[in-house]
Amino acid sequence: MSSADDADLAPEVLADPLETDGESDDSAVTTSAGETGGTTQLVPTAAGRSLVPSDPFRRYLAEARRYPKLDREEERELARRYRDTGDREALFRLVTANLMMVVRVAYSFRRAARNMLDLVQEGNLGLLQALERFDPELGVRLPTYAAWWVRAYMVKFLLDNVRLVRVGTTNARRKLLRNLRKEKHRLEQEGYEVGPKLLAAHFDVSEADVRDVQQALDSRDVSLDEPLGANEDSGRQADLLADDRAVSAEERVARGELQELAEKALEGFRKGLSERDLALLDQRILSDDPLTLQELGDRFGTSREAVRQAEQRLMKKLKTYMRDELGDLGQVKIGPS
Repeated sequence: MSSADDADLAPEVLADPLETDGESDDSAVTTSAGETGGTTQLVPTAAGRSLVPSDPFRRYLAEARRYPKLDREEERELARRYRDTGDREALFRLVTANLMMVVRVAYSFRRAARNMLDLVQEGNLGLLQALERFDPELGVRLPTYAAWWVRAYMVKFLLDNVRLVRVGTTNARRKLLRNLRKEKHRLEQEGYEVGPKLLAAHFDVSEADVRDVQQALDSRDVSLDEPLGANEDSGRQADLLADDRAVSAEERVARGELQELAEKALEGFRKGLSERDLALLDQRILSDDPLTLQELGDRFGTSREAVRQAEQRLMKKLKTYMRDELGDLGQVKIGPS
């Protein structure tokens, strides 16, 4: 870990909040439920002691401190065992020995984290990823190497959860979320006229990414159930959203006119059809529940194949008639697929 990380750590937080030495009191515990994101509960202590607050994050700290650290040789030997044989016991010892390192990195993000325990768990995923890639022969200590992976996982977690609607969905956008405002301010101080084109060139991203991230940073999340006014009966934000499934008045009128034209054309087509062709049209081609070819063949005393050929001729005749009557509007799918 770097010295900058250690400088952000309060000694009273890194001390075991549940460790009792006979002289500690409640004032020694400074980690609040709001800072850790846990649900504070009152738990009884030893006889004669008052109740003290407890939360999941502090319980996690107490558990993580139970595992001993590894010296350089132990760490190298365990890393070799895991790399060469996949020894799960070696993996367990490497992970547990570095749990507090993950907590220290997480604590450097304490002002941005809404729930420290969630952030620590995300950092633990980064620790596991680091162990899969760690090479003990390079002479670098595991905590030094793993801290970069832990920090990367935590930064991604924070960016993914900074808004209800995710904005940092790509590496380029995550880079913009972290640095856009700071870099824009710096360029303005140097006298540049800062726009999406200049920022896109500076960050090596697209202008669309710059505009989308800038819009997200300048706006706020709004619940769809939020009232439009002070009066709860004034409606909700969701009422202002367009329904993609809704049919406009113009489209309804156009559909009605097309249906009317098609019905008139069909009435004209029916004139002059034989009884068998009318049955094919109404009970086979245009029916939602068409009869089978065999059923129609039995009715008219002919074979199934003869009915199929008659149907094909009638469909071709109908398509030609509709195209002549309706023009381009007649290019519709007719009959079963």
